[in-house]
Amino acid sequence: MGHGTNRVEDMASPNNGTATVRETIVEIHSVCLPPKKTTFQKLKKRFADVFFPDDPLERFRNQTLRNKVILGLQSLFPIFTWGSQYDLKLFRSDVISGLTIASLAIPQGISYAKLANLPPIVGLYSSFVPPLIYSVLGSSKHLAVGPVSIASLVMGSMLSESVSPTQDPVLYLKLAFTSTFFAGLFQASLGLLRLGFLIDFLSKPTLVGFTAGAAVIVSLQQLKGLLGIVHFTGKMQFIPVMSSVFNNRSEWSWETIVMGLGFLIILLTTRHISMRKPKLFWISAASPLASVVISTLLVFLIRNKTHAISFIGHLPKGLNPPSSNMLYFSGTHLALAIKTGIITGVLSLTEGIAVGRTFASLKNYQVNGNKEMMAIGFMNMVGSCTSCYVTTGSFSRSAVNYNAGAKTAFSNIVLASTVLVTLLFLMPLFYYTPNLILAAIILTAVIGLIDYQAAYKLYKVDKFDFFTCMCAFFGVLLVSVPLGLAIAVGVSVIKILLHVTRPNTLEFGNIQGTEIYQSLKRYREASRIHGFLILAVESPIYFANSTYLQERILRWTREEETRIKENNGSTLKCIVLDMTAVSSIDTSGIEAVFELRRRLEKQSLQLVLVNPVGSVMEKLHKSKIIESLGLSGLYLTVGEAVADLSSTWKANGQP
Repeated sequence: MGHGTNRVEDMASPNNGTATVRETIVEIHSVCLPPKKTTFQKLKKRFADVFFPDDPLERFRNQTLRNKVILGLQSLFPIFTWGSQYDLKLFRSDVISGLTIASLAIPQGISYAKLANLPPIVGLYSSFVPPLIYSVLGSSKHLAVGPVSIASLVMGSMLSESVSPTQDPVLYLKLAFTSTFFAGLFQASLGLLRLGFLIDFLSKPTLVGFTAGAAVIVSLQQLKGLLGIVHFTGKMQFIPVMSSVFNNRSEWSWETIVMGLGFLIILLTTRHISMRKPKLFWISAASPLASVVISTLLVFLIRNKTHAISFIGHLPKGLNPPSSNMLYFSGTHLALAIKTGIITGVLSLTEGIAVGRTFASLKNYQVNGNKEMMAIGFMNMVGSCTSCYVTTGSFSRSAVNYNAGAKTAFSNIVLASTVLVTLLFLMPLFYYTPNLILAAIILTAVIGLIDYQAAYKLYKVDKFDFFTCMCAFFGVLLVSVPLGLAIAVGVSVIKILLHVTRPNTLEFGNIQGTEIYQSLKRYREASRIHGFLILAVESPIYFANSTYLQERILRWTREEETRIKENNGSTLKCIVLDMTAVSSIDTSGIEAVFELRRRLEKQSLQLVLVNPVGSVMEKLHKSKIIESLGLSGLYLTVGEAVADLSSTWKANGQP
């Protein structure tokens, strides 16, 4: 169809909800094919859109060789970007923030290592090397890296199911380091191959439910330390944990309970104060280390009067010992190490990138997702060879880092330097640190992971997302941590499949006095047009949904004919299919459109397509469907289709 004018019928809505007409002049526009491109050009564009949406080579264009080398170094090592502009003012801010997060990272590192069933010293090792690596490779100015609660819990629960950390500690440690290596390898591979979109299968509802369930399990596990229980279950499910708590009532220690609850109340109070008044962030940041110091002094002073309070004991001094010889690349437990590494790698990567982007948005700068994946991945790979376990960006430490005024990643170097001094000179001071204070620190940290407001919002906005959230929550709570995550991801995949295989279709009507066509259910002022059934498909048409769409459109047709008979309306003549929202179509979809046209023709009904996008239009043209539809089978807008066909029917004397 070329440009032209036709005397057509304009719509006005009478009392019976069906349009009457008046004459007007409407210009009919042609539907154009997209510019011709070779197959190579199409593949190149598609490849670039999928893997390089940020166009990383753009900054290298029209640059001298020297500038390209500098830009390349800055791209690979972000430290060269901020390091060239570093000054004393930035240094002062980073030193203050680095020392502040160190006061939080040291007690948390010891606590989270115990959560992973690892020696406490490994938590400190993991707070030394990884921050140094990230400061060179990371693109976030505020991300404070180290051990985190969720990854520690997952690693501890998955490895302890097959290997006992008490009966075979050497093998357990080997598997922990090996899992960390595979976590880093997986993370770095995602960034290097630009496959970060794969972690999007961990949707927000899944993460909200999983994190809350894991936080509850972590909290319940801390009852061992807060109550002074010696013989405690190694399982991570709600029922076994609570059974262990009450079955071992004889082991409860009132001294431990009193001291533990006292410090827990102090930590929760300081956290609440800092949340209410962000300028007082230093109170909650300093309270864990202060609590460790005070509780250690108390236990030291009463050590001869009571033996009911358990403490850490000896921690070795010195730098991280090499652990590359402990990596476990063969044997019966290799599959367990790989599985644990992938799961903890995905979780820690998701958390690290989310935290980095959160604080980047507050300061109006960008965090490159692929660079972050490679930075966190290499950080964990190097860490696995230096006695570290899985680390990533911690929200609590990063929040303190941000509030303390960090300006660059140099704050991580200050953090690592402080931990270095602790490892070399201060380890004997932690001998009498009670386990109850570590439990209180973990409890205080994980309580913030239970985001009930986000869950309530999911319930209000999308019930299916809320169902996914609850599947993750109760799956972790009642089944197991990895299976709970798998259940939630499975539900998310089912949701995707439902959207793909059962896409939404709508019936459109004309809004009185306009050329606008919208959903009849959504807009009460929209009315049907005599002789037309106007439908819209809101998804691509693929092999997975083509048969469903064909049957659904035929059902729409039957329902419309039944409605017309019941209301003694005019005969249905044309099915208008608005394809504006059909972003793509495959050969199965094309075949479905062709079959739909054939079946409608047998019922003396005409099929008209409206506004197919460029790629869809090109495929329809190549498949010869456009020719079979004829000149009156393709229009740019629904209004033009209705106007032109109504004019043609009137000219031919059809009612």
